[in-house]
Parts: sequence; structure tokens; C-alpha cells
Amino acid sequence: MLMRRFVIFAVLIVAATASARAADGFKISPEKEKEQIAILRSEAPPGEKAIACKKLAIDGSSECVGDLAKLLTDPQLASWSRIALEAIPGAAPDEALRKASESLEGNLLIGVLNSIGVRRDAGSVEVLTKRLSDKNEDVAAAAAVALGRVGNEAAVKVLRPGLANASAKVRSAIAEGCVLAAERMHADGKSADAVALYDEVRKTELPKQRIVEATRGAILARGKEGIPLLVEQLRSKDRKLFEVGLFVAREFPGNEVDKALASELDSAAPDRAALIILAMADRPETVVVSAISKAATTGQKPVRLAAIKSLSQVGDASSLNALLETAVDSDEDLALAAKATLADLPGDKVNAEIGVMLPKAKGKSYLLLIELVGQRRIEATPALIKALESSDSKIRGAALVALGETVTLKNLGVLISQATAPKNADDGAAAQQALKTASVRMPDREACAAELSAALDKAPAASKVLLLEILGDVGGERALKTLAAAAKGTSPQLQDAGSRVLGKWASLDAAPVLLDLAKTGPAQFKSRGLKGYISLARRPFVMPDADRAEMCQKAFDLCKEPAEQKLVLDVCRIQPSVETLKFAIKLMKVPELKEDATQTTLLVAQKLGAKGINVSEQLSKAGFEKVKVEIIKAEYGSGATQKDVTAIVQKQVADLPLITLAAESYNASFGGDPAPSTVKQLKIKYSINGKTGEATFAENALIVLPMPK
Repeated sequence: MLMRRFVIFAVLIVAATASARAADGFKISPEKEKEQIAILRSEAPPGEKAIACKKLAIDGSSECVGDLAKLLTDPQLASWSRIALEAIPGAAPDEALRKASESLEGNLLIGVLNSIGVRRDAGSVEVLTKRLSDKNEDVAAAAAVALGRVGNEAAVKVLRPGLANASAKVRSAIAEGCVLAAERMHADGKSADAVALYDEVRKTELPKQRIVEATRGAILARGKEGIPLLVEQLRSKDRKLFEVGLFVAREFPGNEVDKALASELDSAAPDRAALIILAMADRPETVVVSAISKAATTGQKPVRLAAIKSLSQVGDASSLNALLETAVDSDEDLALAAKATLADLPGDKVNAEIGVMLPKAKGKSYLLLIELVGQRRIEATPALIKALESSDSKIRGAALVALGETVTLKNLGVLISQATAPKNADDGAAAQQALKTASVRMPDREACAAELSAALDKAPAASKVLLLEILGDVGGERALKTLAAAAKGTSPQLQDAGSRVLGKWASLDAAPVLLDLAKTGPAQFKSRGLKGYISLARRPFVMPDADRAEMCQKAFDLCKEPAEQKLVLDVCRIQPSVETLKFAIKLMKVPELKEDATQTTLLVAQKLGAKGINVSEQLSKAGFEKVKVEIIKAEYGSGATQKDVTAIVQKQVADLPLITLAAESYNASFGGDPAPSTVKQLKIKYSINGKTGEATFAENALIVLPMPK
């Protein structure tokens, strides 16, 4: 097995190098060849010589064959030399390999025989024939496969008798060689000879794999006449032969086999019929769709499921009736599978046919078609609007969902009316969701926002909030203007809704509006405007650092409460820059914020330092100097349950009295929770510039070590 894997690896390398050498305009480099020959002749280590062999597979010629041949006796380098010999054109490599085969033994000989086979050296038949009767069965097997790769008339003549009189192991290799030779015959147009050889192998007592290989070849080499043999395998009681029938069915050329597969469905056992259907679906160009459609509606459940799922690959408009019939089946599994396939069924013709069917449909099919219109986004607005008049709430609900997925801007007013003033109270929630879905997918969001804004004035009071919320989802300049007006208007309800939606705005466009609301808006909503403005500053929008710091300053100037001021400091921590560092340093002068601002300053400085940004000047102006921090002892836990985390904390020490852990939580940083479901603390004994101190921190708190007194 190991040898076979190596052979495959070597063949891949040779194929790649041979392809490179065969490329148009390819020329070997005599200079490079001389360099590699020199390495082979030197005392270089085996690794370097192996690389030289590999390079000679590209630049080697008859000049290097003698040096490569000398390595065929070297257990470490033989395989590498053969890689080159297999790729170099001309008679010299063939002669070298033949000569080596006369004196080598064991694995080294097997490797040479494999290389002879790779080169398909017709002149080696006599050499290989001699080795076919070698007392070492592995050698004899390698010779048999090599003869098969040579594949000429002389090689086949030598191989054939071995099918009857060789030992079991060698006979299997001879069969493999015969299959390889037959493949070459078929490729060369000698299909009748190939069939005879395949059939001879099939009738021999061999391992199942050889029978399978020969059977596949026998079917394909027969052409159209091979279809009965293929069908025979599909009916075989032997599972392996049945599987080879499925495999060949997928690769068989032409459309005659598709008819045979379709015919076979009627008599095959359910488990096999399902697999045959899958094979049919893997032939999308010639598949008999009608047979699969028929199987989707009749027969055993496994067969029907396979057919339904296969139609998602190969079905067309002709499959619609079968799938629609199955989609309303009482069997839930079948119905769900059919609905899924109907949603995926490819083709504009399918959409057109569904559009034609919808106005005429009744009962369960009517509901199903409405759902399909939405799922497939088929333009059928008139029919869907008509469905809104149905007395069946399920029909109306499905129509609203479908309109949400398909309606154009021209008919958006239909959904606006349904959402703001539904004719049936039961339709309200579905209509509102449909309007939101339709609005956010409109390609022209400004035009959509204009429609929604215009409807705002006419809508009932209870629906105005809905329209404002949808405007927030739509976004854009027009929506922003409408929301700003609502937030600063006279209606408390709209002020609340407008300011709330603005606070969740997803772009910097809202910054001026929120700042204005924070300054001049209704008193009870100024704080909301301010928090929305700070939220925008926190987000990772691309903007100059100076602009973000300016936003922080403007927000801070409007802050009335310490909690709001700390929100501004959070911006500095989340979006660290030299500018936000300067801002945090400035806030250290505010008595109420000194501690928080100091911690923020240290944290921002550390983050910037990790990015290679020098902030020593800013820290010096703030009164900070680099310090020598040593962690003497660190424990994390609760009460008597303490975990020694000294080593972990020591690794995080820098030149500031700030400790930043690897993860956001203490538990994650310290390798687990030492005392689950209890309040924990981190206790640190440390020294700064030689002076010792102790500090305790609540779980997950920022770790800033106080300067010891």
C-alpha cells in the first residue's frame, strides 16, 4: 500500500513536469543542468541531491542520465532519480532503467519497473516479461502493471496467459495491467480488442475491485451496445456491481442511456430506484425529466423524495404540475420537500407558468402559488392585490408576504394603506412586516423615503410611529430629514419615536441632526439625542481622528451628568488615537472625572504603544513617566478559594501602572472560574519603582495599580 501511494505521488510529479516540458516554447537550461549534475557528483548531503534530481526533471537531458542512473541503487535517492528519469525525453532514460532492472532487487527493482511503466517503454517488454515470473511476487506484480502501461500488442500477449495460471496476487496485478492495456486500446480506436480483453478479465477469478474495473471498461468500450451490460449491473444482486452501474451511468456519453435509466425505474426496488434517480439527475443535459417527475408523484416514499429533490437540479416548467400536486400531499415530508424544490426550480419559464396559474388557482393550490410568487419574487402584483380581498386570512397573509417581496415602488402605496389602515384587523402585523420588507429592498431609497414621508401626514396617529421606524430602516437623506422634523415637532408621540430611531442611525449623516436635537430639542429628549451622538462617535466609522475628538468635545460640552461624561470617555477607550488620548488627558483636570480619565489615558496609551505609536510626550505632559512595575503576588477568587495567577499577571506587565489582560473577562484570562456563582476579586501585591503596594479589583475591573506611598 505504501509503495502504491508513492507511485501515485511520483506519477503526479512526472505528469506536472512533463506538462511543463511540453509547453509551447519550453527549453531546457544547459547551465542549470550542469549545476545540478555538479551537485550529484559532489559530496553534498542527500537532501540537496534530492532537490537536484527534482530540478533535473525540468532541465535534464541525456547528459545527466548517467549520473541519475548511478543513484538507482541508493535507497535514499533512487525514487528522486527516477522522478527525473521518467520526465527526461529520449531513449537514454529507457536504456538506463532497463539496464538497472537487470541487477536490482526488492523495492529498488520495483521502483524501476514502475518507472518503466510510467514511460511506456515499448522496448522493455522482454525485460518485463522476464520479471513477470520473478519469485518475488511484488516484483512480478510491478512488472505486470508496467506491461499494462506499455499496453502494446506484445505486452498484452505476455499478460493474457497469466490470467489463468499465475498466483492469486500476481494474477490480480496482471488483471490490472490488462485493464490498463484495454483502456489504451479503446483510446486508440481498437474498441473491439479492448472489449475482448475486458471480458476476459471479467470472467477470471479475481478480487472484486478488478472485476469492477473491467466491468466499467467493458461497458464504455462497447459504446451504445454497452447499455444492456450497464443495465445488467443495475439489476445485479452484487452491491459493488450495482454501484459500478451507477458510476458508469453518470459518465456514459449520449442520451440513449438516459432512456434506459428511465425505463429501469419501473422495475427497480425502491432503495435502488432512489439511487438511480440521483444518477439520472447527475446527467442534466440529457436527463429524462418526465420520468423523474412521474416518480415524484407515485411509488414508494424514498423514491418520491429522491425524485422531488432531484427535480431541484434538473426540473423545469414541465415538472410544475407534479410538484404542485405533491406539495399539497397529506404526507408532511413529501409536501415540505416539494415546496422546497418549487422554490428552487430554475428557469424563467417556471416563473411565467406560475404567474399564469395563479389567477385560476383554487383551494390549497391557490395558497401555495401565492407563497411561491413571494419566494421566487415573481411579478404578479394584480393577482396578489386581488388575493387581499379573500375572506381567508391565510390567503391574505400570504399575499401580503408576497407583496413585501415583489411589489415595486409604483405600487408601494398598496402596502402603505394595508399597514396603516388595514381592512381586516387580523392583517395588521403581516402588512406592517410586508411594508418594512418592501421598503428596505427598494433600489431607490430616496424615492421610497419620499413615499413614506408623504404618507406620514395622512396616516392615522397609531400608524405614524410605524412609518418613522421604517424610515429609519430605509435610511438616506430624505428619511433623516423626516425623522429630524418629527423629533423636534409638537407631537410627544412622534418626538419620542423620532428621537429613538435617530439614536439608532447607522451612519455619520445623523451626527448634525442628533447634535442639534441634544442642543435645541424637547427637554425630555435632549439626553437621547446626546447619547445617540456619542454612540456615533463610538462606532468604527472611517473619519479623521481630529473629527472624532471634536465630536467628543462637542458631546462633553453638552453633558449634564457624570454618567454621560463617562460615555464620552468610553469613546476614547474604544477608538484610541493620539487625538482621543489628548482629549482624555484634558479630562484628567476635571475633579469628578480624574480617576476615570486617568485610567482611560493609561489604557489608550497602552493600545497606541502596542501599535508602535510613540506617546511619551503626551504622557509626560500629563504627569506620567515610565515606571518599573513588578508583580509580587496575584490571587483571584472568593474567600478561601483563591487561584494563584501571579505568572499570568507578570506576563502582562509593561512600563505603565496598567495591566491589560489577554481577554476581556478575568475568568477567560485566568483559565477558568475558580469560584462559580460567587463574587470574586483580584488581589495584587506589587512594587512600582521599588516601592511596594497592594490593590484589590472587582471582577473584570480595569487594572490600574495605584502609586505606592
